[in-house]
Amino acid sequence: MSVSDDQSDLRGLPIFAPQAVAVGPDDRARGNGGPIASRATKVAPAEQRPASLSASELVGENIDWGLVRSFRKQAAEILSNELRDRSVGAEREREIGREIITRLLADHVDAQVRGGGGSGLFTASEQDRMARALFDSLFGLGRLQALVDDDTVENIEVYGHDRVTLVYAGGLITPGPAVADSDDELIEQLQFLAGRAGVTGRPFSPADPQLDLRLHGGHRLAASAWTTPRPVLVIRRHPLVDVDLARLVRLGLLDTGCAAFLAACVRARRSIVVAGEQGAGKTTLLRALCNEIDPEEAIATIETEYELHLDQTPGRHPRVIAWEARPGNGQVGVDGSVAGEVTVAQLLYHAHRFNRARVIVGEVRGGEVTTMFQAMQAGAGSLSTIHARDAKSVVERLVTLAIERGNGGSDHAYRQVAHHIDLIVHITARDSRDDQGVLRRRRFVSEVVAVDPGEGGRPALTDVYTTVDGSLRPGVAPRWLNELEGVGYDDLTWVTDRRE
Repeated sequence: MSVSDDQSDLRGLPIFAPQAVAVGPDDRARGNGGPIASRATKVAPAEQRPASLSASELVGENIDWGLVRSFRKQAAEILSNELRDRSVGAEREREIGREIITRLLADHVDAQVRGGGGSGLFTASEQDRMARALFDSLFGLGRLQALVDDDTVENIEVYGHDRVTLVYAGGLITPGPAVADSDDELIEQLQFLAGRAGVTGRPFSPADPQLDLRLHGGHRLAASAWTTPRPVLVIRRHPLVDVDLARLVRLGLLDTGCAAFLAACVRARRSIVVAGEQGAGKTTLLRALCNEIDPEEAIATIETEYELHLDQTPGRHPRVIAWEARPGNGQVGVDGSVAGEVTVAQLLYHAHRFNRARVIVGEVRGGEVTTMFQAMQAGAGSLSTIHARDAKSVVERLVTLAIERGNGGSDHAYRQVAHHIDLIVHITARDSRDDQGVLRRRRFVSEVVAVDPGEGGRPALTDVYTTVDGSLRPGVAPRWLNELEGVGYDDLTWVTDRRE
């Protein structure tokens, strides 16, 4: 069964109408430990939860998932047979799937009636829930689908089938409902999901224990098994795709003064790296910075996996081209290249033929560092993200990555940083409990550092904004502050903020 031409793209998979999900008062962290569950996390009071329905109703703990799995196997086999000798579009495939589900459930009810099913008969609402669960298992994410459909959920963390943590966009962290009846079932569910993720599918087995998929809506799924004591997965949702700096100010990520300064830096085509630890909100801030670019500017985004989604906001960016690297099928040719692989470096080379005014390289984790430097060399105003514990450690991390990728020695790498990066913005994320003992995550810009060529060509860092007594305060003005006047920034604003 084929659902996508891209082996890592599940955006074509159908889902039923989105539902909200909440953690009910009877849901508890399960297992004997873990990053969240081991600390006896308290469930938020009902008025603080995002919906009134219980998680068991939405994720389907009252559904016979063993029966769902049996139905899914039958439905998948029937669907495969019906499509074997013909090609249909995704919507028609879904229609056929619904017809198959309807027939299977009708046959099941008929068999129950003939056998005197009594209390075992489906009610109308139970049949509807079973149909939804079966459809989600066949075309969506099974028991995870209701969680993914909840727009208030930001991250879904699974540390085994019955140890689930939900991180909400507002910072609330709570235990979630089980997503399978056993670890083996969770692995089987992931294998089924991976196997239908494109024409050839993706392996997930002891020989290939890591899985990375792009889901419907641009969300990311990363899973591991066999190399971890229990199967684990994280789904990163992107609830803030169309976001600007003004909204991030309202959310408390930064203040108006810093937002005005960063907006001017983007408009002045300063190259910026957004840094922070995992889940700090780097991509969200990068999207907001990108939304300060003139709408008529021709933009290219180059990413290992789509996360920025600027092409999905044509009202803001009508002239954006989004490229995504492709990992290939693992077969290595005589020249050392991987069959089917398309690297970010190749995409950058290709992008130069499209007359792009600005090239944005997304997350830098490894070899992307070379592409980032090249994009900054070719044109000003590039933006990227990187994992780092603070702003100053970004320099060392970039140098280390550059050396590992054979991009010259350390002196050359330091010069690359000094000459091509203008600004480093660091976001901090902290988890703490509120007065009611509920775990919450707070994110905030904690540092802004200007980068200039210093002695010997190495980077010289200037603390433009720092955190003082819990507040972000202006520090030392960058040498090019007055250049921002040309894009409408009044440098007196920065001086005034510094004096307050």
